Amino acid sequence: MEMILNQFKRGLRAGQLQIGLWSHLSNHVSTEVIGGAGFDWIVLDGEHSPNETFLLHQQLQALIEGGSSPVVRVAWNDKVLIKRVLDIGAQTLLIPQVQNAEEAAIAVAATRYPAEGGVRGFTGLSRASRFGRIKEYHQRASEELCVLMQVETAEALTQIEAIAQVDGIDGIFIGPGDLSAAMGHIGQPGHPEVQAAIKDAIARIRAAGKPAGILTGDEAQARQYIEWGCCFTAVGADIALLARAAEQLAARFQPLKIARTCAA
Repeated sequence: MEMILNQFKRGLRAGQLQIGLWSHLSNHVSTEVIGGAGFDWIVLDGEHSPNETFLLHQQLQALIEGGSSPVVRVAWNDKVLIKRVLDIGAQTLLIPQVQNAEEAAIAVAATRYPAEGGVRGFTGLSRASRFGRIKEYHQRASEELCVLMQVETAEALTQIEAIAQVDGIDGIFIGPGDLSAAMGHIGQPGHPEVQAAIKDAIARIRAAGKPAGILTGDEAQARQYIEWGCCFTAVGADIALLARAAEQLAARFQPLKIARTCAA
């Protein structure tokens, strides 16, 4: 069996604009639905969603046919969490709260086997190797792994250039929510000071030779980030789409409740 190719990684290297969607619902059925909607990538969130390894396993299976590349955000920069997610077949990882080059190097090492200077544990029967059917998996795994660092604090922003120089990093993602909190504007990623910091960070990431990524549920803001140079932009989240659409549908029927009664 041949190696499973990472189309998301290939897109980043080719400089192709890639539009994504965040998935919080932690369910393989909803993941399959959005996976076929036409997005280039889907983030399966393990940090701020009730996602455990078995649930992530099911969601990765659900994305096989949809056409969207899965990106798994692990709960923390932890070699055990990273190992388990890699073994279930994730090829692109988003590591949250990376503060500096040292932490970035720790994350990369967790994705590499000892022959490449890493600390990833060996198993011959994981889903990643298609249960041992990909004979060259362990020798070539890193070729198809894409490791993204998430910078989302004022300290991390000062370390962008150093983080970008760590071997094995494929992109840097800006976390606007935590960044706004760190800058004293919690819940206000659109604040002018936060936006200025984001614009500067995007420019510096690109100048350092790495693709920049970000998340926003504001369509106009997403277009602005793309204009500033973001190569991979998540433009919404499944739970927000469901919640807002449900609220809007319910609201459209509220006037009937006022105007009519069901009395005989």
